[in-house]
Amino acid sequence: MEAGLPDRLKRTGDAPEVGIVHLGPGAFFRAFNAIYTDEVRGDAPWEICAVSLKSPTARDQLMPQGGAYTAVELGPEGEVRRVIGSIARVLVAPEDPAAVVDAMADPAVKIVSLTITEKGYCHNPSTGALDPAHPDIVHDLENLGAPRSAVGFICAALDRRRTQGEAPFTVLSCDNLPSNGVLAKGVVLDFARRVSPELADWIAAEVPFPATMVDRITPATTEADVSRLAEAEGYEDPAMVVHEPFRQWVIEDRFAAGRPDWDKAGAQFVESVEAHELMKLRCLNGTHSTLAYLGYLAGHETISDAVADPVFAAMCERLWAEEILPTVPQPEGEDLPAYAAALLERYRNPAIRHRTWQIAMDGSQKLPQRLLGTIRDNLQDGRVPTGLCLAVAGWMRYVGGVDEKGATIDVRDPLADRLKAASDGAVTPEEKVAALLAVRDVFDEGLAGNAAFRDAVTAAYVSLAGKGARASVADYLDGK
Repeated sequence: MEAGLPDRLKRTGDAPEVGIVHLGPGAFFRAFNAIYTDEVRGDAPWEICAVSLKSPTARDQLMPQGGAYTAVELGPEGEVRRVIGSIARVLVAPEDPAAVVDAMADPAVKIVSLTITEKGYCHNPSTGALDPAHPDIVHDLENLGAPRSAVGFICAALDRRRTQGEAPFTVLSCDNLPSNGVLAKGVVLDFARRVSPELADWIAAEVPFPATMVDRITPATTEADVSRLAEAEGYEDPAMVVHEPFRQWVIEDRFAAGRPDWDKAGAQFVESVEAHELMKLRCLNGTHSTLAYLGYLAGHETISDAVADPVFAAMCERLWAEEILPTVPQPEGEDLPAYAAALLERYRNPAIRHRTWQIAMDGSQKLPQRLLGTIRDNLQDGRVPTGLCLAVAGWMRYVGGVDEKGATIDVRDPLADRLKAASDGAVTPEEKVAALLAVRDVFDEGLAGNAAFRDAVTAAYVSLAGKGARASVADYLDGK
């Protein structure tokens, strides 16, 4: 058994020219962006320099293999394995932030892309604005030569390009956030204004921030996945990733200095991704979060386990038909009911062990985009979306840190301590709901103060506390 990729599969030869610097080389990037780029890079200078903003793990796994790794497609009929070679080098930002700024400031780099999750933007999720009190932002404004945040690195590199008379790069956000290009531009410009008005004006005039919609279910890689690959191929690959067969990448076609021909690998270049991203965010991410919180509370380890339970599958179908699709504008070329039906089939794929606990992470950052916007639109149209309110109540029970059997929940969230304190500081379900609705980083004042929303979430929380998640979902389906 070989440790790491065999020599015949590793990258070799001279260091290629890097055209993309990517911040956040986690599993999703390796199962998505890097694969698209690998399929179309050819002889063009679109090699990737990946940058980890926190941990050296990706570097330590990838660089002994020359940046190459195995991507395993998990389909209902079996696995498809392939080696991906689009990553040329990996940097660890905390070890040498200056090297990261140097890499991004290199005129050969045309694109800086990001998969840094919601919390990586150092913003207030309820408003989308930069959080100037965020510790990394405070640090970076005082130490722009050695930044910590993605926003700080982008501004430091763009400032060097500006002062040296070089052309800018495109900032390409690939995170599951509505209007992710607008969000990225907003936090970067806010930060830049605090550094230099001239820098902010230059970025506003010269730097494109195209929005994207990305979609591929990518479960966390397990030891069992690594062992299964080793048994099948005869080598151990600690950098491997697993993913579903489906993928979709919709990109606004606005780039400062060219781009890879990702469309040859199936990416869709459009004028605006707004309708596509809203479709995905509400239909997929919204039901994913619903299944994560309520499914976890009901004892389901994975999404496929949850939808194998008829009440949870039926809940998804009802949510799409009655509460989600009525709020989604028609995207060009999409059949919304067919899209929703295909989602349920993807969820049912038994080869994808996408853990409810994993999806439940960082809920305080995800709820405003995945659920609360849909709820707000329903309320504005005169409908009380009781199913989505049940999902919010499920999140509230989850962040309380104790499951239905009295076991401790390992809540992973930037606001975990604050949310638990709010829940623990209240006694009755009504008080717990009120305390959590008062968390302005999640719920804006208008929604939190909406009587219909507050009443529906409170009733759902009371049901969850008294009957449990599965029975509460069954009551929702019965109209109780």
